[in-house]
Amino acid sequence: MDYKPLGRTGERLPEVGLGTWRYRGGPAPLLRGLELGANLIDTAEMYRTEDAVGQAIAAAPGPVFLATKVSGSHLRRDEVWRAAEASLQRLQVPQIDLYQVHWPNRSVPISETMGAMEELAERGLVRYIGVSNFSVAELQAAQAALRHHPIVSNQVLYNLKARRIERDLLPYCAANGITILAYTPLADGSLAGRTPGRQLGRRRNDALWQIAAETGQTAAQVALNWCLTPEPVVVIPKSNSIARTEENCGASGWRLTAEQRQRLEAAYPAGN
Repeated sequence: MDYKPLGRTGERLPEVGLGTWRYRGGPAPLLRGLELGANLIDTAEMYRTEDAVGQAIAAAPGPVFLATKVSGSHLRRDEVWRAAEASLQRLQVPQIDLYQVHWPNRSVPISETMGAMEELAERGLVRYIGVSNFSVAELQAAQAALRHHPIVSNQVLYNLKARRIERDLLPYCAANGITILAYTPLADGSLAGRTPGRQLGRRRNDALWQIAAETGQTAAQVALNWCLTPEPVVVIPKSNSIARTEENCGASGWRLTAEQRQRLEAAYPAGN
């Protein structure tokens, strides 16, 4: 497993982590991912998977970098505190490594939300502060509301079929030391041919599967590896099985050539 910096913190994360949105696999796939070096697990209070993540952490063979999120509907100061304390209880840990605001909420002043996040960090309940689904303008407003802590990450949708962040968000994060945690990097499995009844277009299918054959990797591994090309990007695919977890982790440790990336990008234009 290769690792990338978390912002400018000095912390290093596996470039392939373990997502848990719609996760139903129990502790075993997570534990296998940890064995393979994918020691980043991402969850959220709204996923209702924190209990399963806590079980995996309790049985983990080594340190786990734990990321979770406060819901966008719980962003008042007292709500943030209650949500964090409830997450800590479900996860059975004394501290959250990365606590993220799941969605921006314009009905709550960002200064109130980020003030509560900073209080959690100063009390030692949280190590690092992140956000999720924030635009460049929302990132700038959130950072301006913090006094002593940087925003180290922004978790957003990114895959071959959803490249919108390349317009401005990805360059901004790269220039400002903010890690991108890419969720749904396999487009709900459709980039790996795993979604029943959903077929890839012929041109796209040819590009992805031809490159998989050339590299000796699976389509899923090619699609994940493409996401990892920009330096700030870490992917957090979800898998309910040990075999798929092993496959996802195999996306790390190698790189597509520039020509292969160009072929994929021609098949999946950036306007999507």
